[in-house]
Amino acid sequence: MARIAGVDLKKNKRIDVALTQIYGIGDTSARKILEKATVDRSIKVQDLTEAQIAAIRKAIDTDFKVEGDLRKEVSMYVKMLIDMGCYRGVRHRKNLPVRGQRTHTNARTRKGPRKGVVASRKTE
Repeated sequence: MARIAGVDLKKNKRIDVALTQIYGIGDTSARKILEKATVDRSIKVQDLTEAQIAAIRKAIDTDFKVEGDLRKEVSMYVKMLIDMGCYRGVRHRKNLPVRGQRTHTNARTRKGPRKGVVASRKTE
């Protein structure tokens, strides 16, 4: 199992697919990394040599911000929005959708499970 950027890549996957397991690397980024490292996209992770793994690590370290550094940067940016009190920051603080989606009927993922209407009843 190859370990790149602190993530163990699955052995039986193609390297271009396996690289997407790393936070901050998608399909396009994986292709660019493999081109820079001159590694064939169709090769499986278990068939990589140490030299190829080192080339991939070097390409990621020089061009991309991944895993812990990227997570930290994103969370700091969200915190900055919240501290500023801008619209997006307020939406983050209230745990509502940030990018203009409707909330009247949808947004269950962000809002959580439905809260039933509590009927107030007079007791006499």
